[in-house]
Amino acid sequence: MTLIRRMTQEDVGAVMVVERASFAVPWTVETFRKEVDDNPYAFYYVIEKDGEIIGYCGLWLIIDEANITNIAIHPEHRGHKYGERLFQHTCKEAIEHGAIQLSLEVRVSNTAAQHMYRKFGLVPGGIRKRYYSDNGEDALVMWVGLK
Repeated sequence: MTLIRRMTQEDVGAVMVVERASFAVPWTVETFRKEVDDNPYAFYYVIEKDGEIIGYCGLWLIIDEANITNIAIHPEHRGHKYGERLFQHTCKEAIEHGAIQLSLEVRVSNTAAQHMYRKFGLVPGGIRKRYYSDNGEDALVMWVGLK
């Protein structure tokens, strides 16, 4: 059974397991702690399978614009549409909080993620040159209107 809910401070340790398994340059514990407690624009969600956190998604909401800060599913749980369920939930939350558009950045090489985002209506909107600090890869900016 799966459950999607707001991230709490108690979840940060388990989220870090997903983060480290997913990214070459992971965020720090301190960054997640600040996002969860100190950033009034941040909304973070976790997805649990049988009580274990297997993924998370971050969202910033500023006025009526939403931006996905990060999303990850632990590699052992990919390929089962958990990312789609989590992304859909996060989009619904953005709409409920008044967002009328949503954007994100994704590596130009991450065609699997781009394919998923296109299922939700996101389209390319531009390129951020050398966006990723680990290897200087470009980011594709994708957008969608939510209303």
